[in-house]
Amino acid sequence: MVQLLEVNNLHVQVEGKEILKGVTLAVKAGEVHALMGPNGSGKSTLASVLMGHPGYEITQGSATFLGQNLLAMKPEERSRMGVFLAFQYPVAVPGLTAEHFLRTAFNAHREARGEKPLNPMDFRTLVQAELDRLQMKPELLERGLNDGFSGGEKKRLEILQLAVLKPQLAVLDETDSGLDVDAMKLVAQGVNSLLGFAMGVLVITHYQRLLHYLKPTHVHVMVNGRMAKSAGPELVQAVENSGYDQFTVAHA
Repeated sequence: MVQLLEVNNLHVQVEGKEILKGVTLAVKAGEVHALMGPNGSGKSTLASVLMGHPGYEITQGSATFLGQNLLAMKPEERSRMGVFLAFQYPVAVPGLTAEHFLRTAFNAHREARGEKPLNPMDFRTLVQAELDRLQMKPELLERGLNDGFSGGEKKRLEILQLAVLKPQLAVLDETDSGLDVDAMKLVAQGVNSLLGFAMGVLVITHYQRLLHYLKPTHVHVMVNGRMAKSAGPELVQAVENSGYDQFTVAHA
């Protein structure tokens, strides 16, 4: 399998406070890595750093994507390379329809690859095929981007973005936050259906319930900015049985 992401001994700080304290992680195509841990352990910081958030200072370590220095790229370059971030709290943009947003992003990626942009009619045909496959209603596209959307609708739209853009690496930052069971199942089914495109997934959560539907191949527990434990899917059950205290004591 293709090596997508490789993070090695990554140290990150904010305003002089160290948040990540030597994180190492590797994700290959077709793998689903679950990153678990209590609130404040550094999980979302890792997601933000991977996508190029300017508020974090990298003091040590490296992160490469397909062998290239990810940390040296602008956020838009990372996106065009095939890195996707699903936000914990997607922002609303009134006046910009979801369809126009999706078409703009899709065509920007095509142009970066030297391909011609799709016109609105051809793009709508492409999106309709993905809507049908994901069992979503087309009315979602005609509304303002996340404007007045429920939590479940925001997550559905992000899964549609995944389906349309087909990134090579998807980072899902607490995408289960605020979802009911039905919406969570839909999100998991959408991600699972896209793994056939040789996509790698890093799903960040501090709950176990999403991982009952989205079957991880690798599970990591982060505590206090460090990887406290990495194992297979059986680690999810260990967390469910005993919580995070077993790791917090050892890595305080």
